[in-house]
Amino acid sequence: MKDLIAIAEQVAAKLVARKETIAVAESSTGGLISASLLAVPGASAYFLGGAVVYTRDARRLLADIPDEAMKGIRSASEPYAQLLANQIRTRFSTHWGLSETGATGPTGNRYGDAAGHSCMAVAGPASQVITLETGSADRHGNMHAFASRALNLLLENLSR
Repeated sequence: MKDLIAIAEQVAAKLVARKETIAVAESSTGGLISASLLAVPGASAYFLGGAVVYTRDARRLLADIPDEAMKGIRSASEPYAQLLANQIRTRFSTHWGLSETGATGPTGNRYGDAAGHSCMAVAGPASQVITLETGSADRHGNMHAFASRALNLLLENLSR
C-alpha cells in the first residue's frame, strides 16, 4: 500500500497546485484507488467522492448509468471505462474522473476476459483510456497492479 500512497501523494500535489478536484469510480480494485488518495493528508482539498461500482445494480444506483446507456457496451471494456470516468466526473462536478473495471481473478469474468484484465480511464482536461493485462490469476496482486496503473494513468494526464 505504501507504493500506492507514494503515487497518490504525487497526484495530490498536482491537484492541489492546480486547484482541481477528482472523483473515482472503481470496480475490481474495490476501493484501493480511493483509499490511496484519501491516505494523503489534506485529501479533502481535491477528493470529492468515489464509488465501488462492482455490479449492475451499483452501476445503476451509484453511477446513474441506466441499462439503455449500455447498449453495445460491456463491462470491463474501454468504452465502459470511459463512460464510467465521464459519468463519475459529471455526478460529482469535478475537474477529473478516474475509473477502473476488470477481472481480478482467480478466474476470468463472464465476458470472456482472463484474470488480470483491466480497463481504466481518465476524463477531464485530458482524457485517456487504456487496457492492462497482467497475465496473472493472483486476485490481490491484480487489485494492487490495477490500482497502481490507474493512479499512474491519472498522474500522467495531470502532467500533460
